[in-house]
Amino acid sequence: MSNRPVIELDDVSKIYPLPSGNVVALDHLSLQIQEGEFVAIMGPSGSGKSTLLNQIGCLDVPTSGSVLIDGKNIGEMDDKDLTELRLSTIGYIFQNFNLIPLLNAYENVEYPYLMKYRKPDDSGKVTGLLQQVGIDPSLASHKPSELSGGQQQRVAIARSLVNDPKILLCDEPTGNLDSKTGGQIMEMINDLNRRGNTVIVVTHDMAVAGFAHRRINLQDGRIV
Repeated sequence: MSNRPVIELDDVSKIYPLPSGNVVALDHLSLQIQEGEFVAIMGPSGSGKSTLLNQIGCLDVPTSGSVLIDGKNIGEMDDKDLTELRLSTIGYIFQNFNLIPLLNAYENVEYPYLMKYRKPDDSGKVTGLLQQVGIDPSLASHKPSELSGGQQQRVAIARSLVNDPKILLCDEPTGNLDSKTGGQIMEMINDLNRRGNTVIVVTHDMAVAGFAHRRINLQDGRIV
């Protein structure tokens, strides 16, 4: 683990204007996450966890304050630059897997690679990643609807790794899995952290949070 922050939020607020009044999702939040850390973000529903993850994942920009990802200020970047940053630096593992239904497992993993390099994988990387997460070639030809929840999550992990991201963002990665499969998925994520990935996981589950080096508790858009 290095001493260089890979994620820096400085006095970040995110406000959503609604007809009924402004919703303050993040309230002057400051945070640093070092390269190689494993951080759990916890808090009740509506505390700002998903909003914070969306800021770190460059899916949204702050209303005020600054967010730096790998030294780059996302508030100063256009959509093209943000897309490139997501493709090169960030892997996202979603609770609902977010696999593309019409693509098979192999094609789902290859999709971010195609977006980044504008060519199919001819190196065997996609197949290698699928095998690393326990998806053999016969399963790789199956569409998501033909796979179990655990298998879909394994495919989602392989997809998140295909572009060698520094940062892995995990949004309730075991939320739709039984406890045994969820434990296997967390061991896999923990192993990725040991290999050097910075991991941020949003969770309600204390067992999942137990894998983290540090817990950040949110309430009303603030760290408590």
